[in-house]
Amino acid sequence: MPNSSSISEFLLLALADTRQLQLLHFWLLLGIYLAALLGNGLISTAVACDHRLHTPMYFFLLNLALLDLGCISTTLPKAMANALWHTRAISYAGCAAQIVFFVFFLSAEYCILTIMSYDRYVAICKPLHYGTLLGSRACATMAAAAWGTGLLNAVLQTANTFSLPLCQGNAVDQFFCEIPQIIKLSCSDAYFREVGLIVLSVLAMFGCFVFIVLSYVQIFRAVLRMPSEQGRHKAFSTCLPHLAVVSLFVSTVLFAYLKPRSISSPFLGLTVALLYSVVPPTLNPIIYSVRNKEIKHALRKLLQCALFQLQ
Repeated sequence: MPNSSSISEFLLLALADTRQLQLLHFWLLLGIYLAALLGNGLISTAVACDHRLHTPMYFFLLNLALLDLGCISTTLPKAMANALWHTRAISYAGCAAQIVFFVFFLSAEYCILTIMSYDRYVAICKPLHYGTLLGSRACATMAAAAWGTGLLNAVLQTANTFSLPLCQGNAVDQFFCEIPQIIKLSCSDAYFREVGLIVLSVLAMFGCFVFIVLSYVQIFRAVLRMPSEQGRHKAFSTCLPHLAVVSLFVSTVLFAYLKPRSISSPFLGLTVALLYSVVPPTLNPIIYSVRNKEIKHALRKLLQCALFQLQ
């Protein structure tokens, strides 16, 4: 069996067996990738250019869009290239880079989602203190802490994963390099060391999820006490999209990283990976803009400005 010192590349999961299906998957992934780039790019540009969106909620939405761009750009381009060029290979260094960037963007995104729940809690439950608790300096500090936490977690996870001796070959049962799949290739006596670090990360993730749930319990209690139906509708329209994104993100990530080996299969793993690595970055711009009048107005203004420049 090869060990980690003799492995120079990994073989990723092929999305299809026939050439025709590989090309079909390439065009499908390209469409998804371009949609994600367009959606998150428009959100980022609209928030950056429209001064009316220079508020804490949209500042964190801008961070989320940038992280979504990074997350999907870490996985899909390599999968598209492999499908187009009829190959499965990724270099050892490329695999390590893919993991460190993916975990970085994923961890930072979850921190930003947690902060966004705090933002909604303060806006609805403590509106008189909103300017004090979420001033520009506080927002910048929280965003920097989210990005820094993601980077620290990514470096620790990647370093620990690739310090394991690999004795089970170099075939990865996923379309991108993923920590659970690399762990499967490790020797049995080293398996539990990395699992311990993953469990600690999951516990931290669960703590953030509890914070999000408690925040929304308080938010819904406050919203239901509002006398104005219009006020309740506005509050729900800003909270429900965030709650939908968090629910999809947390459920799929937890299942991907904690599912028992007995129910593992390439198709199930591929489906779950697509749900947490591709679907959120693609759907987040739609979820956050479909019922948001401010975003719609900013996007309309941005498109009108772009069309005027072309004329």
